[in-house]
Amino acid sequence: MPSISLRQPTAVWATAGASVVAFMGIGLVDPILPSIAGGLNATAGQVSLLFTSYFLITAVAMLVTGFVSSRIGGRRTLLLGLAFVVVFAGLAGTSGSVGELVGYRAGWGLGNALFVSTALAVIVGAAAGGSAAAILLYESALGLGMACGPLLGALLGDASWRYPFFGTALLMAVGFLCIAAFLKEQPKPARRTSLTDPIRALGHGGLASAAVSAFFYNYTFFTVLAFTPFVLDMSPYRSGAVFFAWGVLLAVFSVVVAPRLQERFGSLRVLGGSLVLLAVDVLVLGYGDHATAVVCTVLSGAFIGVNNTVYTELALGVSDAPRPVASAGYNFVRWFAAAAAPYFAPRIEEWTGSIRIPFVVAAVTAVAGALVAVVRRKALTHDAEELETKHATEDSVAVFAN
Repeated sequence: MPSISLRQPTAVWATAGASVVAFMGIGLVDPILPSIAGGLNATAGQVSLLFTSYFLITAVAMLVTGFVSSRIGGRRTLLLGLAFVVVFAGLAGTSGSVGELVGYRAGWGLGNALFVSTALAVIVGAAAGGSAAAILLYESALGLGMACGPLLGALLGDASWRYPFFGTALLMAVGFLCIAAFLKEQPKPARRTSLTDPIRALGHGGLASAAVSAFFYNYTFFTVLAFTPFVLDMSPYRSGAVFFAWGVLLAVFSVVVAPRLQERFGSLRVLGGSLVLLAVDVLVLGYGDHATAVVCTVLSGAFIGVNNTVYTELALGVSDAPRPVASAGYNFVRWFAAAAAPYFAPRIEEWTGSIRIPFVVAAVTAVAGALVAVVRRKALTHDAEELETKHATEDSVAVFAN
């Protein structure tokens, strides 16, 4: 079973640290969504567009990140992405309307796509202990960022909903300086990535199956993340505490529990079981009382953590495409669901007049993700030894954006 080696190059720790802050930006707005709605006289549906614009741009940008980084290098791509986040996160804090805020979040999403996708490739290429250990290090950064984002949002947002955006801009500026100081320019790939390479990579049945399954799963994931704060209707501090606990479970289960479950039961069985349990959890969340909703929100972090790790490994290992290209195609598909869920969940509530129906839809999409994994299980299996050898060779030369 892979484990994280603490003896990593300084560049890896600098990249992982900046990744923590980047992932904090995803959950940062969770505890302050009601405050933003009140401060800008916006509805829940309008405020949910903060997630939609962010992830819609992120999805499209996945086709661009490899194209850019294979030409200017991984280090410059990371710095470019960080610069975008610093500028647009800062501008978000100055917004005078929900329309401005949604627009600035879109620019933030572009920067985050350039940074996060490239960071994974840099960590996998430079970390000690092999690619599996590097993925766990990346998942650790994801989990820690997802846990700390709502906490930071609550602490700063209690004074003003604008402060979390300014705080993120400041932290990412520190990350920019760390990357500039500690990360040397990485070797460029022998072949430049074209804009269509990620789409072509999806021609592989296994990668396409992983992407479609992850699409359904991500709809469930981001229904919980973007819609639940309005259901809980708590103060920023209380909501931040709930999502901090959620993020802690996400981190622990993605890094510690998921590898052990995979070793014992196999990735596809773990994924299918976790998706079904997530479906049950969100159903109970939607139909339970307030205390039950809080417990189920926190508990969902465990299933999401397991799913994140398994999906990442499947996307990077199921096909013979270079890791950056395969990951770009996979992320291009799945992030569209992250954009769709925050948009449709509040509107489904409006159309049906029931706050429970969005969670019913989320439960159905989780089950759909599991069914895709089961039906396409043969396409999702591969010759591990052959691909491990191939990817080990790629790790020495491919450190550009996925």
